[in-house]
Amino acid sequence: MPRTLLRAASAFLLTLTALTAPAAYADDVTPVAVTVNARAALATVPETGIGSNHAIWDTNLGTDETADRLKDAGVKVLRYPGGSYSDIYHWADHTAPGGYVAPNTDFDTFMRGVRRTGAQAMVTANYGTGTADEAAAWVRQANITKGYGVKYWEIGNENYGNGHYGSAWEADNHADKSPAEYARNVVAYADAMKAVDPTIKIGAVLTTAANWPDAIVADGDSGTWNKVVLSTAGPKIDFVIVHWYPGALDKTGHVPDIVQLTRQQIAKYAGPGSERIGIAMTEFNTGSSSNGTNTQPGALAAADSYATLLANGVFTVDWWNVHNGIGTVTQVEGHTDYGDFGLLSSGVCTSDNSVCEPALNTPFAPYYALQMVSKFARPGDQFVRAATDQAKVSAHAARRPNGDLAVMLINTSSDTSYPVAIDYSGYSPASGAPTVLTHTNGATAITTSSTGSATSQTLPPLSLTTLILHPATPQTGRPGAPGQPTASQVTEKAATIAWPAASPGSRPIVKYELYRQNGAISEQLGETTGTSFTVTNLNPGTRYTVNVIARDSGGGLSWASPPLTFTTGTPAASSCSVRLTVQNDWASGYVGAIDITNNGAPVNGWTLNFSWPRTWQSLGSGWSAVWTQNGSDVKAVNESGNGTLATGASTTIGFVGNYSGPNVLPAVFTLNGTVCTTQ
Repeated sequence: MPRTLLRAASAFLLTLTALTAPAAYADDVTPVAVTVNARAALATVPETGIGSNHAIWDTNLGTDETADRLKDAGVKVLRYPGGSYSDIYHWADHTAPGGYVAPNTDFDTFMRGVRRTGAQAMVTANYGTGTADEAAAWVRQANITKGYGVKYWEIGNENYGNGHYGSAWEADNHADKSPAEYARNVVAYADAMKAVDPTIKIGAVLTTAANWPDAIVADGDSGTWNKVVLSTAGPKIDFVIVHWYPGALDKTGHVPDIVQLTRQQIAKYAGPGSERIGIAMTEFNTGSSSNGTNTQPGALAAADSYATLLANGVFTVDWWNVHNGIGTVTQVEGHTDYGDFGLLSSGVCTSDNSVCEPALNTPFAPYYALQMVSKFARPGDQFVRAATDQAKVSAHAARRPNGDLAVMLINTSSDTSYPVAIDYSGYSPASGAPTVLTHTNGATAITTSSTGSATSQTLPPLSLTTLILHPATPQTGRPGAPGQPTASQVTEKAATIAWPAASPGSRPIVKYELYRQNGAISEQLGETTGTSFTVTNLNPGTRYTVNVIARDSGGGLSWASPPLTFTTGTPAASSCSVRLTVQNDWASGYVGAIDITNNGAPVNGWTLNFSWPRTWQSLGSGWSAVWTQNGSDVKAVNESGNGTLATGASTTIGFVGNYSGPNVLPAVFTLNGTVCTTQ
């Protein structure tokens, strides 16, 4: 056979082998190590956690079948009247000039569906083309006249999309489209609406960290959208609104920083008492039609994101949308993906009728993701830390008031069944097979079985698996959980942590133990018989999350307290000081200026070092120094003209920093090995 034919035959055989090779099974795969740490508590599951959006252009918004489907999925919040339609919708005559309003979608019909679902309403008042008086009249109709008791009211939808930053999709009739004008109107809306019903909660629109136009300062503005809105409207609002369409299925790691940066902005700009302000994600979708909007990969990303957002304290996550309609049709993991952002099929076809969705209200895969999350983490449960050593497998856990523990495991591999070996810290599961809930690729229901053990399970490819575990010993008579800890006297190396005392159980409390969350591992920082403890030997510029646990005279342990997150500073006095200023930001990169001041003896030659806090950050370029990056570490060495710094002298260097996720700025800088004061 000629050599070219041999090569062709060889290539064909290799291709055939690849196509026919069996999937990897558990016996062929190293077990994934899963760690569940009941001492590392996160947020408590709220009543409002799992939500979805309704839209007035959806003919099936108010049907009993739709409501019953949503109830079975565990949906507890329904948002109305539907995204950008909110800013053209007039509730009194049920019109949306410039848009389509379907029959049987009026507010009363919506509320009937809300009640049948067993949910709460999230109503978006018309900011774009409405008035404060119109919104106040809606509150009166809803809560005084009708007695619906609608608690949550947003002021507008995505109002930063009104053209102020160069892109316009949101209706806005105000001549001034700045964040300052929006903030002034939020105050007016809040005053008018709360004059009717003081018990309602008012939400203001913010941008989401690292999502356009976050961090951009437009001409004439005194700051970013979030800074301006919070500075003016902060004292009048009860929650903030963010939307997130990550556009990829692997962005869940961004969530803790999205939430933390939002909280930092609230604390910095919203004024005294800002800790009362909650965070609501009133629109969420994986937003990835190429990777599976309504097939199993999208469902796995949805479950991972919902659990992570709720564990980090977001009080509602609302899927876009209940029904949305067919989009770009593709094949994903052996199934037709209709490019439909809905939870339920709209039962429609492409414009040429070549492809039709399944029957109306057939659940898509993300529906089962929300249903699984609702079974895994119920209102009143407390999320606890869980982690794995395999990138294709993620884990979440929640502790229940009766002592049970639920563990949700997500296998995103297309072709590998992963065995998992689960280790528990602070919890002892009962022997015997646990209850196991499973949803696999293409399945039309969540199955329930009793299989494996608390420490050993096998995860099918592209699957959601939840274990429901009982404790090995009764949980009665244990102390109550300590209250919310607070931090004070925080320096670069120390912090004083205080907490409300726990209520004793059947035996007296003898001490409290303070733990730091280090991933899914708890590191004990100390113990005390009192209700405060000063932690020392901390690292400068580092974010810490801690919990407190009460121990009684018989060794019984309480639940962990709610988490406390705080960040240490840098030395109050040092031989050097550094100020980092963001000169310009375009939501994926920024120009940074670093002012270096020598507070010590004269320096002849210097090296400035810092590290990027996140893997998605990098150095683009730099000037006024010789810049290099090695891994996450950045080094700037003086040039010939600025290497000498007399006592009190300063120099300024600059760089371009790139980022593709929440931009956590570097906080710790060293000059010739000495930690500087960061100003």
